[in-house]
Amino acid sequence: MWNKKFESMPVEDLQKFQLEKLRETVAWVQKRVPFYRKKFKEAGVKPDDIKSLEDVAKLPFTVKTDLRDEYPFGLCAVPMKDVVRVHASSGTTGKPITGPYTAADIDMWADCMARNFAAAGVSAEDIVQNAYGYGLFTGGLGFHLGASTMGCTVVPTSSGLTERQITIMKDFGTTVLCCTPSYALTIVERAEEMRVDLKALPLRVGIFGAEPWTSQMRKEIEARLGIRAMEAYGLTELGGPGVAFDCEAQQGLHINEDYYLAEIVDPVSLEPLPLGEKGELIFTSLQRRAMPMIRYRTKDITRLYREECSCGRTLLKMDKVFGRTDDMLIISGVNVFPSQIEALLLEIEEVEPQYRLVVRKKGYLDQLIVQVEGKKEIYDAGKEKRFEVEAKIAGHIKGSIGITVEVELVEPKFIARSEGKALRVVDERPKQLR
Repeated sequence: MWNKKFESMPVEDLQKFQLEKLRETVAWVQKRVPFYRKKFKEAGVKPDDIKSLEDVAKLPFTVKTDLRDEYPFGLCAVPMKDVVRVHASSGTTGKPITGPYTAADIDMWADCMARNFAAAGVSAEDIVQNAYGYGLFTGGLGFHLGASTMGCTVVPTSSGLTERQITIMKDFGTTVLCCTPSYALTIVERAEEMRVDLKALPLRVGIFGAEPWTSQMRKEIEARLGIRAMEAYGLTELGGPGVAFDCEAQQGLHINEDYYLAEIVDPVSLEPLPLGEKGELIFTSLQRRAMPMIRYRTKDITRLYREECSCGRTLLKMDKVFGRTDDMLIISGVNVFPSQIEALLLEIEEVEPQYRLVVRKKGYLDQLIVQVEGKKEIYDAGKEKRFEVEAKIAGHIKGSIGITVEVELVEPKFIARSEGKALRVVDERPKQLR
Protein backbone atom coordinates (compact mmCIF):
# COMPACT_ATOMS: atom_id res chain seq x y z
CA MET A 1 0.00 0.00 0.00
CA TRP A 2 1.11 3.55 -0.63
CA ASN A 3 -0.79 5.17 2.25
CA LYS A 4 -1.50 2.37 4.72
CA LYS A 5 -2.98 4.71 7.32
CA PHE A 6 -6.01 5.49 5.19
CA GLU A 7 -6.11 2.51 2.84
CA SER A 8 -6.50 0.07 5.74
CA MET A 9 -8.06 2.32 8.39
CA PRO A 10 -10.87 0.74 10.44
CA VAL A 11 -14.16 1.67 8.77
CA GLU A 12 -15.57 3.38 11.88
CA ASP A 13 -12.52 5.65 12.14
CA LEU A 14 -12.59 6.37 8.40
CA GLN A 15 -16.24 7.40 8.54
CA LYS A 16 -15.54 9.76 11.47
CA PHE A 17 -12.80 11.34 9.37
CA GLN A 18 -15.16 11.58 6.37
CA LEU A 19 -17.82 13.35 8.46
CA GLU A 20 -15.31 15.87 9.73
CA LYS A 21 -14.08 16.61 6.20
CA LEU A 22 -17.62 16.71 4.79
CA ARG A 23 -18.64 19.37 7.31
CA GLU A 24 -15.49 21.35 6.54
CA THR A 25 -16.09 21.17 2.79
CA VAL A 26 -19.73 22.21 2.99
CA ALA A 27 -18.75 25.21 5.15
CA TRP A 28 -15.87 25.99 2.74
CA VAL A 29 -18.06 26.21 -0.38
CA GLN A 30 -20.90 27.95 1.51
CA LYS A 31 -18.50 30.75 2.35
CA ARG A 32 -16.53 30.94 -0.90
CA VAL A 33 -18.72 29.84 -3.85
CA PRO A 34 -21.84 31.92 -4.64
CA PHE A 35 -23.26 29.05 -6.70
CA TYR A 36 -23.34 26.72 -3.70
CA ARG A 37 -24.46 29.43 -1.32
CA LYS A 38 -27.52 29.93 -3.52
CA LYS A 39 -28.14 26.19 -3.96
CA PHE A 40 -27.94 25.56 -0.20
CA LYS A 41 -30.36 28.40 0.46
CA GLU A 42 -32.84 27.03 -2.09
CA ALA A 43 -32.55 23.57 -0.49
CA GLY A 44 -32.96 25.03 3.00
CA VAL A 45 -29.75 23.46 4.27
CA LYS A 46 -26.86 24.91 6.29
CA PRO A 47 -23.43 23.45 7.11
CA ASP A 48 -24.54 22.89 10.71
CA ASP A 49 -27.30 20.58 9.44
CA ILE A 50 -24.68 17.98 8.51
CA LYS A 51 -24.49 15.85 11.66
CA SER A 52 -23.98 12.42 10.07
CA LEU A 53 -22.78 11.03 6.73
CA GLU A 54 -26.40 10.21 5.86
CA ASP A 55 -27.15 13.95 6.04
CA VAL A 56 -25.27 14.37 2.74
CA ALA A 57 -28.65 13.51 1.17
CA LYS A 58 -29.92 16.91 2.37
CA LEU A 59 -27.48 18.65 0.05
CA PRO A 60 -28.37 19.55 -3.56
CA PHE A 61 -26.86 17.74 -6.53
CA THR A 62 -24.30 19.22 -8.89
CA VAL A 63 -24.57 18.30 -12.59
CA LYS A 64 -22.36 18.79 -15.61
CA THR A 65 -24.46 21.66 -16.97
CA ASP A 66 -23.75 23.56 -13.73
CA LEU A 67 -20.04 23.41 -14.48
CA ARG A 68 -20.62 24.59 -18.04
CA ASP A 69 -22.90 27.41 -16.90
CA GLU A 70 -20.23 28.56 -14.42
CA TYR A 71 -17.40 28.29 -16.99
CA PRO A 72 -14.55 28.92 -16.57
CA PHE A 73 -14.01 29.57 -12.84
CA GLY A 74 -17.43 30.32 -11.33
CA LEU A 75 -17.14 27.27 -9.05
CA CYS A 76 -13.59 27.99 -7.98
CA ALA A 77 -13.36 28.45 -4.21
CA VAL A 78 -9.96 30.16 -4.12
CA PRO A 79 -8.48 33.26 -5.79
CA MET A 80 -6.55 32.56 -8.99
CA LYS A 81 -3.28 33.46 -7.27
CA ASP A 82 -3.74 30.23 -5.27
CA VAL A 83 -4.36 28.12 -8.39
CA VAL A 84 -1.21 26.36 -9.61
CA ARG A 85 -2.71 24.38 -12.50
CA VAL A 86 -5.85 24.15 -14.63
CA HIS A 87 -7.04 21.08 -16.56
CA ALA A 88 -10.13 20.84 -18.75
CA SER A 89 -12.27 18.36 -20.67
CA SER A 90 -12.34 18.37 -24.47
CA GLY A 91 -15.59 20.32 -24.61
CA THR A 92 -16.81 18.31 -27.63
CA THR A 93 -20.44 18.57 -26.46
CA GLY A 94 -20.36 22.20 -25.30
CA LYS A 95 -18.17 24.39 -23.15
CA PRO A 96 -15.29 22.44 -21.58
CA ILE A 97 -15.31 21.45 -17.92
CA THR A 98 -12.47 23.23 -16.14
CA GLY A 99 -10.57 21.86 -13.18
CA PRO A 100 -8.40 24.27 -11.16
CA TYR A 101 -5.96 22.92 -8.54
CA THR A 102 -4.20 24.42 -5.56
CA ALA A 103 -0.78 23.07 -4.58
CA ALA A 104 -2.54 21.01 -1.88
CA ASP A 105 -4.92 19.60 -4.51
CA ILE A 106 -1.94 18.47 -6.60
CA ASP A 107 -0.46 16.74 -3.54
CA MET A 108 -3.79 15.01 -2.95
CA TRP A 109 -3.90 13.87 -6.58
CA ALA A 110 -0.34 12.56 -6.34
CA ASP A 111 -1.30 10.50 -3.28
CA CYS A 112 -4.38 9.06 -5.02
CA MET A 113 -2.45 8.14 -8.17
CA ALA A 114 0.46 6.64 -6.23
CA ARG A 115 -2.07 4.41 -4.45
CA ASN A 116 -3.36 3.34 -7.89
CA PHE A 117 0.13 2.36 -9.05
CA ALA A 118 1.04 0.62 -5.80
CA ALA A 119 -2.19 -1.39 -5.84
CA ALA A 120 -1.35 -2.54 -9.38
CA GLY A 121 1.94 -3.97 -8.12
CA VAL A 122 4.11 -1.15 -9.48
CA SER A 123 7.24 -0.01 -7.62
CA ALA A 124 10.11 2.44 -8.01
CA GLU A 125 11.95 -0.27 -9.95
CA ASP A 126 9.48 -0.01 -12.86
CA ILE A 127 9.78 1.79 -16.18
CA VAL A 128 6.38 3.36 -16.88
CA GLN A 129 5.42 4.23 -20.46
CA ASN A 130 2.68 6.85 -20.24
CA ALA A 131 0.68 6.79 -23.47
CA TYR A 132 -2.18 8.93 -22.19
CA GLY A 133 -2.48 12.30 -23.92
CA TYR A 134 -0.64 15.15 -22.22
CA GLY A 135 -2.16 18.62 -22.05
CA LEU A 136 -5.51 19.84 -20.71
CA PHE A 137 -6.79 16.25 -20.46
CA THR A 138 -6.17 14.98 -16.91
CA GLY A 139 -4.93 11.56 -17.99
CA GLY A 140 -1.37 12.25 -19.13
CA LEU A 141 -0.21 14.49 -16.31
CA GLY A 142 -2.27 12.61 -13.71
CA PHE A 143 -0.55 9.30 -14.45
CA HIS A 144 2.80 11.06 -14.78
CA LEU A 145 2.29 12.57 -11.33
CA GLY A 146 1.49 9.23 -9.71
CA ALA A 147 4.39 7.36 -11.29
CA SER A 148 6.84 10.17 -10.47
CA THR A 149 5.64 10.26 -6.87
CA MET A 150 6.40 6.54 -6.59
CA GLY A 151 9.89 7.11 -7.97
CA CYS A 152 9.33 5.17 -11.19
CA THR A 153 11.22 5.88 -14.39
CA VAL A 154 8.59 7.69 -16.49
CA VAL A 155 8.68 7.65 -20.30
CA PRO A 156 6.19 10.39 -21.35
CA THR A 157 5.37 9.17 -24.86
CA SER A 158 1.85 10.64 -24.81
CA SER A 159 -0.72 9.12 -27.18
CA GLY A 160 -0.26 8.41 -30.87
CA LEU A 161 2.71 7.46 -33.08
CA THR A 162 1.98 3.81 -32.36
CA GLU A 163 5.02 2.36 -34.11
CA ARG A 164 7.26 4.58 -32.01
CA GLN A 165 5.42 3.43 -28.87
CA ILE A 166 6.29 -0.17 -29.72
CA THR A 167 9.91 0.66 -30.57
CA ILE A 168 10.34 2.50 -27.27
CA MET A 169 8.69 -0.36 -25.44
CA LYS A 170 11.33 -2.71 -26.87
CA ASP A 171 14.35 -0.40 -26.57
CA PHE A 172 13.65 1.07 -23.13
CA GLY A 173 12.48 -2.15 -21.47
CA THR A 174 9.07 -0.76 -20.50
CA THR A 175 7.45 -2.76 -17.69
CA VAL A 176 4.23 -0.73 -17.18
CA LEU A 177 1.94 0.69 -19.88
CA CYS A 178 -0.61 3.42 -19.16
CA CYS A 179 -3.25 4.30 -21.78
CA THR A 180 -6.91 3.79 -22.66
CA PRO A 181 -7.95 0.14 -23.09
CA SER A 182 -8.93 0.76 -26.71
CA TYR A 183 -5.47 2.19 -27.45
CA ALA A 184 -3.87 -0.86 -25.84
CA LEU A 185 -5.63 -2.98 -28.47
CA THR A 186 -4.42 -0.62 -31.20
CA ILE A 187 -0.85 -1.12 -29.94
CA VAL A 188 -1.33 -4.92 -29.99
CA GLU A 189 -2.56 -4.90 -33.58
CA ARG A 190 0.28 -2.71 -34.82
CA ALA A 191 2.83 -4.85 -32.97
CA GLU A 192 1.47 -7.96 -34.69
CA GLU A 193 1.86 -6.21 -38.06
CA MET A 194 5.44 -5.26 -37.11
CA ARG A 195 6.03 -8.89 -36.02
CA VAL A 196 6.90 -7.76 -32.52
CA ASP A 197 5.94 -10.26 -29.82
CA LEU A 198 4.83 -8.05 -26.93
CA LYS A 199 4.64 -11.11 -24.67
CA ALA A 200 8.41 -11.53 -25.06
CA LEU A 201 9.09 -8.00 -23.75
CA PRO A 202 9.53 -7.03 -20.06
CA LEU A 203 6.04 -5.46 -20.08
CA ARG A 204 4.03 -6.97 -17.20
CA VAL A 205 1.34 -4.50 -16.08
CA GLY A 206 -1.06 -2.12 -17.80
CA ILE A 207 -3.12 0.55 -16.02
CA PHE A 208 -6.07 1.51 -18.17
CA GLY A 209 -8.99 3.93 -17.85
CA ALA A 210 -10.64 7.08 -19.25
CA GLU A 211 -13.36 5.05 -21.01
CA PRO A 212 -15.78 2.25 -20.09
CA TRP A 213 -14.48 -1.29 -20.66
CA THR A 214 -15.83 -4.66 -19.74
CA SER A 215 -14.30 -7.60 -17.89
CA GLN A 216 -14.27 -9.40 -21.24
CA MET A 217 -12.16 -6.60 -22.71
CA ARG A 218 -9.79 -6.90 -19.76
CA LYS A 219 -9.33 -10.63 -20.50
CA GLU A 220 -8.72 -9.88 -24.19
CA ILE A 221 -6.01 -7.33 -23.37
CA GLU A 222 -4.37 -9.59 -20.80
CA ALA A 223 -4.29 -12.52 -23.22
CA ARG A 224 -2.90 -10.57 -26.17
CA LEU A 225 -0.31 -8.53 -24.27
CA GLY A 226 0.59 -11.14 -21.68
CA ILE A 227 0.12 -8.67 -18.79
CA ARG A 228 -2.13 -7.89 -15.83
CA ALA A 229 -4.65 -5.26 -16.94
CA MET A 230 -5.52 -2.97 -14.02
CA GLU A 231 -8.06 -0.14 -13.87
CA ALA A 232 -7.97 3.53 -12.94
CA TYR A 233 -11.29 5.35 -12.47
CA GLY A 234 -11.81 9.08 -12.26
CA LEU A 235 -13.46 12.14 -13.77
CA THR A 236 -12.24 15.60 -14.77
CA GLU A 237 -14.95 17.08 -12.54
CA LEU A 238 -13.46 15.35 -9.49
CA GLY A 239 -9.84 16.10 -10.30
CA GLY A 240 -9.01 13.36 -12.80
CA PRO A 241 -7.97 9.70 -12.44
CA GLY A 242 -7.28 8.32 -8.99
CA VAL A 243 -10.82 8.34 -7.57
CA ALA A 244 -10.91 4.52 -7.51
CA PHE A 245 -8.56 1.74 -8.51
CA ASP A 246 -7.99 -1.99 -8.92
CA CYS A 247 -5.90 -3.98 -6.51
CA GLU A 248 -4.23 -7.21 -7.58
CA ALA A 249 -7.29 -9.20 -6.48
CA GLN A 250 -9.21 -7.52 -9.36
CA GLN A 251 -12.48 -7.92 -7.47
CA GLY A 252 -13.94 -4.42 -7.51
CA LEU A 253 -12.40 -0.95 -7.46
CA HIS A 254 -11.33 0.58 -4.15
CA ILE A 255 -12.58 4.15 -3.67
CA ASN A 256 -10.24 6.64 -2.00
CA GLU A 257 -12.78 7.32 0.72
CA ASP A 258 -10.67 9.82 2.64
CA TYR A 259 -10.90 12.08 -0.42
CA TYR A 260 -14.30 11.17 -1.88
CA LEU A 261 -17.66 10.38 -0.29
CA ALA A 262 -19.58 8.00 -2.57
CA GLU A 263 -23.32 7.36 -2.78
CA ILE A 264 -25.65 5.41 -5.06
CA VAL A 265 -29.02 6.90 -5.96
CA ASP A 266 -31.92 5.74 -8.07
CA PRO A 267 -31.28 7.43 -11.46
CA VAL A 268 -34.97 8.32 -11.84
CA SER A 269 -36.16 9.26 -8.34
CA LEU A 270 -32.65 10.34 -7.19
CA GLU A 271 -33.40 8.78 -3.80
CA PRO A 272 -30.43 7.17 -1.99
CA LEU A 273 -30.06 3.40 -2.38
CA PRO A 274 -28.45 1.03 0.14
CA LEU A 275 -25.08 -0.65 -0.39
CA GLY A 276 -25.32 -3.47 -2.90
CA GLU A 277 -28.02 -1.85 -5.03
CA LYS A 278 -27.22 -0.81 -8.60
CA GLY A 279 -27.80 2.86 -9.45
CA GLU A 280 -26.14 6.16 -10.35
CA LEU A 281 -22.84 6.96 -8.69
CA ILE A 282 -22.60 10.26 -6.78
CA PHE A 283 -19.42 11.81 -5.39
CA THR A 284 -18.71 14.60 -2.92
CA SER A 285 -15.15 15.95 -2.61
CA LEU A 286 -13.85 15.84 0.95
CA GLN A 287 -10.46 17.56 0.81
CA ARG A 288 -10.25 19.43 -2.49
CA ARG A 289 -9.73 23.14 -2.04
CA ALA A 290 -9.89 24.83 -5.46
CA MET A 291 -13.11 23.31 -6.79
CA PRO A 292 -14.86 20.85 -4.46
CA MET A 293 -17.87 19.05 -5.90
CA ILE A 294 -20.99 18.58 -3.80
CA ARG A 295 -23.01 15.47 -4.70
CA TYR A 296 -21.78 15.38 -8.28
CA ARG A 297 -23.92 13.18 -10.53
CA THR A 298 -21.44 11.10 -12.53
CA LYS A 299 -24.12 9.44 -14.72
CA ASP A 300 -22.16 6.19 -14.22
CA ILE A 301 -24.21 3.13 -13.29
CA THR A 302 -22.59 0.77 -10.77
CA ARG A 303 -23.01 -0.49 -7.21
CA LEU A 304 -21.12 0.05 -3.96
CA TYR A 305 -20.32 -2.58 -1.36
CA ARG A 306 -18.03 -3.38 1.55
CA GLU A 307 -16.25 -6.69 1.77
CA GLU A 308 -13.03 -8.04 3.19
CA CYS A 309 -10.40 -7.84 0.47
CA SER A 310 -7.36 -10.09 0.23
CA CYS A 311 -5.19 -6.99 -0.28
CA GLY A 312 -6.02 -5.76 3.25
CA ARG A 313 -7.66 -2.49 2.18
CA THR A 314 -10.80 -1.49 4.04
CA LEU A 315 -11.89 1.08 1.46
CA LEU A 316 -15.40 0.92 0.00
CA LYS A 317 -15.59 -0.93 -3.32
CA MET A 318 -17.43 -0.20 -6.55
CA ASP A 319 -18.10 -2.53 -9.46
CA LYS A 320 -16.70 -1.77 -12.88
CA VAL A 321 -19.02 0.82 -14.42
CA PHE A 322 -21.94 -1.00 -16.04
CA GLY A 323 -22.86 1.91 -18.32
CA ARG A 324 -23.74 5.58 -18.34
CA THR A 325 -27.26 6.94 -18.16
CA ASP A 326 -26.44 9.33 -21.02
CA ASP A 327 -25.01 6.47 -23.16
CA MET A 328 -28.04 4.27 -22.68
CA LEU A 329 -29.93 3.38 -25.86
CA ILE A 330 -33.61 2.45 -25.92
CA ILE A 331 -34.18 -0.14 -28.64
CA SER A 332 -37.67 -1.65 -29.02
CA GLY A 333 -38.47 -0.45 -25.51
CA VAL A 334 -35.42 -2.16 -23.99
CA ASN A 335 -32.67 -0.20 -22.22
CA VAL A 336 -29.32 -1.16 -23.74
CA PHE A 337 -25.82 -0.09 -22.71
CA PRO A 338 -22.90 -0.29 -25.18
CA SER A 339 -20.98 -2.30 -22.58
CA GLN A 340 -23.61 -5.06 -22.81
CA ILE A 341 -23.08 -5.36 -26.55
CA GLU A 342 -19.28 -5.32 -26.09
CA ALA A 343 -19.41 -8.16 -23.58
CA LEU A 344 -21.52 -10.28 -25.94
CA LEU A 345 -19.32 -9.59 -28.97
CA LEU A 346 -16.22 -10.64 -27.10
CA GLU A 347 -17.82 -14.04 -26.55
CA ILE A 348 -17.82 -14.62 -30.34
CA GLU A 349 -14.54 -16.21 -31.41
CA GLU A 350 -14.88 -15.23 -35.08
CA VAL A 351 -14.58 -11.47 -34.46
CA GLU A 352 -11.99 -8.93 -33.38
CA PRO A 353 -12.62 -6.66 -30.34
CA GLN A 354 -13.32 -3.70 -32.62
CA TYR A 355 -16.91 -2.62 -33.01
CA ARG A 356 -19.21 0.35 -33.56
CA LEU A 357 -22.90 0.77 -32.76
CA VAL A 358 -24.89 2.81 -35.27
CA VAL A 359 -28.36 4.05 -34.31
CA ARG A 360 -30.71 4.97 -37.15
CA LYS A 361 -34.40 5.71 -37.55
CA LYS A 362 -36.41 3.09 -39.44
CA GLY A 363 -39.90 4.44 -39.82
CA TYR A 364 -41.04 5.36 -36.31
CA LEU A 365 -38.66 2.93 -34.61
CA ASP A 366 -35.03 3.12 -33.57
CA GLN A 367 -32.78 0.60 -35.26
CA LEU A 368 -29.44 -0.60 -33.89
CA ILE A 369 -26.77 -1.70 -36.35
CA VAL A 370 -23.83 -3.54 -34.82
CA GLN A 371 -20.72 -3.22 -36.97
CA VAL A 372 -17.95 -5.57 -35.85
CA GLU A 373 -14.73 -6.60 -37.54
CA GLY A 374 -14.40 -10.23 -38.53
CA LYS A 375 -11.09 -11.99 -38.13
CA LYS A 376 -9.22 -11.97 -41.42
CA GLU A 377 -9.68 -15.67 -42.15
CA ILE A 378 -13.41 -15.39 -41.43
CA TYR A 379 -13.97 -12.28 -43.54
CA ASP A 380 -11.92 -13.70 -46.41
CA ALA A 381 -13.95 -16.94 -46.37
CA GLY A 382 -16.68 -15.20 -48.35
CA LYS A 383 -20.23 -13.92 -48.06
CA GLU A 384 -21.79 -17.18 -46.93
CA LYS A 385 -19.45 -17.44 -43.95
CA ARG A 386 -20.00 -13.80 -43.09
CA PHE A 387 -23.78 -14.24 -43.17
CA GLU A 388 -23.41 -17.25 -40.88
CA VAL A 389 -21.39 -15.27 -38.33
CA GLU A 390 -23.74 -12.27 -38.55
CA ALA A 391 -26.70 -14.54 -37.79
CA LYS A 392 -24.79 -16.09 -34.90
CA ILE A 393 -24.08 -12.67 -33.36
CA ALA A 394 -27.64 -11.41 -33.89
CA GLY A 395 -29.01 -14.56 -32.26
CA HIS A 396 -26.61 -14.25 -29.33
CA ILE A 397 -27.68 -10.65 -28.69
CA LYS A 398 -31.38 -11.48 -29.10
CA GLY A 399 -31.10 -14.43 -26.73
CA SER A 400 -29.17 -12.46 -24.11
CA ILE A 401 -30.84 -9.05 -23.93
CA GLY A 402 -33.98 -9.56 -26.00
CA ILE A 403 -33.50 -7.05 -28.82
CA THR A 404 -33.27 -7.53 -32.56
CA VAL A 405 -30.24 -5.90 -34.15
CA GLU A 406 -28.79 -5.79 -37.63
CA VAL A 407 -25.24 -7.11 -37.66
CA GLU A 408 -22.64 -6.08 -40.22
CA LEU A 409 -19.46 -8.14 -40.20
CA VAL A 410 -16.95 -5.70 -41.65
CA GLU A 411 -13.44 -6.24 -42.93
CA PRO A 412 -10.42 -5.94 -40.62
CA LYS A 413 -9.30 -2.32 -39.99
CA PHE A 414 -12.68 -0.98 -41.20
CA ILE A 415 -13.32 0.71 -37.86
CA ALA A 416 -11.09 3.68 -37.08
CA ARG A 417 -8.52 2.99 -34.38
CA SER A 418 -8.35 5.16 -31.29
CA GLU A 419 -5.33 6.86 -29.76
CA GLY A 420 -7.48 8.05 -26.86
CA LYS A 421 -11.12 7.41 -26.06
CA ALA A 422 -12.81 5.12 -28.58
CA LEU A 423 -15.97 6.27 -30.38
CA ARG A 424 -18.33 3.35 -29.88
CA VAL A 425 -21.75 4.86 -30.67
CA VAL A 426 -22.69 6.78 -33.82
CA ASP A 427 -26.17 8.29 -33.59
CA GLU A 428 -27.47 9.02 -37.08
CA ARG A 429 -31.01 9.88 -35.99
CA PRO A 430 -32.19 13.45 -36.63
CA LYS A 431 -31.55 15.42 -33.43
CA GLN A 432 -35.21 16.28 -32.96
CA LEU A 433 -36.12 12.55 -33.00
CA ARG A 434 -33.56 11.26 -30.50
